[in-house]
Amino acid sequence: MQSKDNTIKTIELLAPAKNLACGIAAIDHGADAVYIGASKFGARQSAGNSVEDIATLCEYAHRFGAKVHVTMNTIIYDNEMDDMLQLVRELEKAKVDALLIQDMGLLKACKEYLKTNLSLHASTQCDSRTAEKVRWLASLGFERVVLARELSVQEIANIHTAVPEVELEAFVHGALCVSYSGICYASQYCFERSANRGACAQFCRMAFDLKDSDGKVIEHQRYLLSLKDMSQIDNLGTLMRSGACAFKIEGRLKDINYVKNVVSAYNQKLNAIIAKHPNEFRRASFGRVECNFTPDLNKTFNRGYTSYFADGRQQGIFSPNTPKALGEYVGKVKEIRRDSFNVSSTASFANGDGLCFINKQINREGRTIEALEGFRVNKAVGNRLYPYKMPQGLKAGMGLYRNQDQAFEKELAGQSAVRLLPIEMEFGLTFDGYFLAIRLSGVGVPKVETKATIQFEHQEAKKPQRENIVRQLTKLGNTIYICEHVDVADNADQFFIPSSVLAELRRSAIESFALQPLLVEETKPQQVYDLKNKKASAFEYINPSQYKRFPYLYNVSNRVAQAFYEQQGANVKTAFECMDTNPTHDNPLIMQCRHCIRYSLGYCVVHGGKKPTWKEPLYLELGDKKRFRLEFDCKDCQMNIYAE
Repeated sequence: MQSKDNTIKTIELLAPAKNLACGIAAIDHGADAVYIGASKFGARQSAGNSVEDIATLCEYAHRFGAKVHVTMNTIIYDNEMDDMLQLVRELEKAKVDALLIQDMGLLKACKEYLKTNLSLHASTQCDSRTAEKVRWLASLGFERVVLARELSVQEIANIHTAVPEVELEAFVHGALCVSYSGICYASQYCFERSANRGACAQFCRMAFDLKDSDGKVIEHQRYLLSLKDMSQIDNLGTLMRSGACAFKIEGRLKDINYVKNVVSAYNQKLNAIIAKHPNEFRRASFGRVECNFTPDLNKTFNRGYTSYFADGRQQGIFSPNTPKALGEYVGKVKEIRRDSFNVSSTASFANGDGLCFINKQINREGRTIEALEGFRVNKAVGNRLYPYKMPQGLKAGMGLYRNQDQAFEKELAGQSAVRLLPIEMEFGLTFDGYFLAIRLSGVGVPKVETKATIQFEHQEAKKPQRENIVRQLTKLGNTIYICEHVDVADNADQFFIPSSVLAELRRSAIESFALQPLLVEETKPQQVYDLKNKKASAFEYINPSQYKRFPYLYNVSNRVAQAFYEQQGANVKTAFECMDTNPTHDNPLIMQCRHCIRYSLGYCVVHGGKKPTWKEPLYLELGDKKRFRLEFDCKDCQMNIYAE
């Protein structure tokens, strides 16, 4: 988002909201925008919200110039289209700011049938990895494209350079899907639960055996597709200069304390960067956040953190020992007694803390397996901890992690932050009374101003009234405003005015000011892409051989989407989820990943790894003996997974 003077770039911190309470907390802790699911059609089935709650969130967010995006990023079935269109109408009345869309049938319906003025964002399920794909999506009417999580900072910069008119949104924090979003069918194939319908069964968090084509077991019961969680907080400055304008925190299923902590951490980091470069960046919303706790990302649910592909391919992006939250490292087990142990640590502990450790064991086949074991602290006396039940696998010297910190949770309970809008006041005389003007305070803020008047005779005071005038006008109580300056003009402090009259004037002015929209002044560059009158094949923008072989990758689940792609010149077939049975052709592609098991295990010769001794192809095998063939596409540096 480019500001009006074309020099200062507007930055948006976008936070998840499981529900209304989480959405309000996100705004209070510094989010510039919130994304939330409606009652249907969001990619998290268990995170739905009523239109009434969304309208309430919009009203609250808009007071600070913040926005509300609604996720409608599932694929839509024909019998749902009318309900979907009605929901869009209701959301527009609720004054939401944007819709996140995957289904091109929904896009076509919004543009041609509803003619909605809502901003449309191409969801990450659209699998946008290239400038060509982003350009194509922009030509269809998307104002913003949510990029694939797998892109590097340089790849984001290259896309921005190629299509500078398009807003680019990048994920910066939270859980990672191992497959490119939108082209993962593993959950549907194995459990008839569609990720593209918001019902992912988390296939990638399961334990697998890795076998070669001779049946040799290379890895036994390890979480080879389970990635660590993303954290780009140390890369924000670079990302801000890459061309991305919106930075998205994952977590629409996370609780309110996750939202408070993570949003606060990123809000403070962004503000620190902008304070150093005020002529380069600005925030997309307004207000000053005051937290009463110190954010700490290590104290929030995480599987260990990775910057993923921000700087290119790197080791250590997956968590093969456990798909669960490891938490923060708090020290080593020092000495164990029958019912307690102590920890060599500078950390402080509390009753009820959740702790865990990685337990290595030898299985029946003589293989070393690692498992995460957790327990709860019943009583903490300094560094001596008394568990509810002593974990059998705990040994002296083991590293200990805390995945639930009771003291920190208590800090986050209740009101942990206040967001206030700084304002300035001008008080002066009118012909028959007084006026009070209110405007936003600060550099680069919108020129929003209101003026209220009140009739009251001018009675000369025995002594100047300035002190009482300022005191009464700045009593803003439970409002979201804080007054930084009062200008008393026209010698108005020389006249007597009762405190009750000042209070009435203040109330009237504040109520009027609260109705004014607070929006960043932006110029929307005219998009130069025009493909409407062309039969531009979708193959021009995405991998043609892959989509020809597996046409279900278009995710076409309704007649409107079918017509859309036919108009684009693409020969498409029904979505994976709409087939009567699983695909009739052999070995359907069910995942495509940038994560590469061969690389992560140290056997990618292209990147200097050891030469494998196994016989390929390799297979992942679940406990129920379902097998999945791995294909290492070194040309595109990615891993494809096929069902057997």
